[in-house]
Amino acid sequence: MDIADIARKASAYRVELDAVKQRLAPADYGWYPYGTLSNFHLLDQLLQGPNRALLDLAGDAPIADIGAADGDTAFFLESLGHRAHAVDYPPTNYNSCRGIRLLKETLGSSIEIREVDLDRHFELPGERYGLAFFLGILYHLKNPFGALESLAGVARHAVVSTRVVRYNLAPKARGSNTVNRERVELRTVPAAYLVAADETNNDATNYWMFSEAGLRRTLHRAGWDVLDFTTFGNASTSDPATGEGDERAFCLLRSRLC
Repeated sequence: MDIADIARKASAYRVELDAVKQRLAPADYGWYPYGTLSNFHLLDQLLQGPNRALLDLAGDAPIADIGAADGDTAFFLESLGHRAHAVDYPPTNYNSCRGIRLLKETLGSSIEIREVDLDRHFELPGERYGLAFFLGILYHLKNPFGALESLAGVARHAVVSTRVVRYNLAPKARGSNTVNRERVELRTVPAAYLVAADETNNDATNYWMFSEAGLRRTLHRAGWDVLDFTTFGNASTSDPATGEGDERAFCLLRSRLC
């Protein structure tokens, strides 16, 4: 199935799933506020040639949805006939994984929910995966290199997205006396920028933001070959701190270790 068809099915499934969530409306917690199924429209722009048949890359192996939130992607993949594992960690999940468990029960789903602290010890229990979705998680990890290397050992292919930066500061930002004294272009430097605890959305769970060259080198050294790569958002003056400077890299990878 071509990724354009998958994206259309994802949009339709999102409408159905949102209706279920609205009907359930748990009183003591909320649903994860960012729809993960919209990522399939971005993948339509990323994937080229034979890679557009994305889900065929999984073969008969299960697919991992890492950082699953409420499990939207895992439930969608199951609706297409794939075995799906949803990986998340209750202490850092938006609603302590109560949302995904309620949906699994309500939908009569057979997805497997794996509770893994990806930031402490990135180890996915169980069998090998044909494909893993690892979207929007990398810059929230203290050890992104180790996570990518571990993932390459258990997944033949992966779709990865993360925030990337071209500059250390926004165009009109002022540097401090000790760091970021000047605005520096980073895109071609194989680097990762470590944000301050309050620098990005005042969210201390943000850590490393790669330059494009830094991300590509990290992927290669962690055991991955890049099959397709593109960025979305601010592709000229992206920075690690502002909403206006948000740029996201999306890539399809093939493991050399699995």
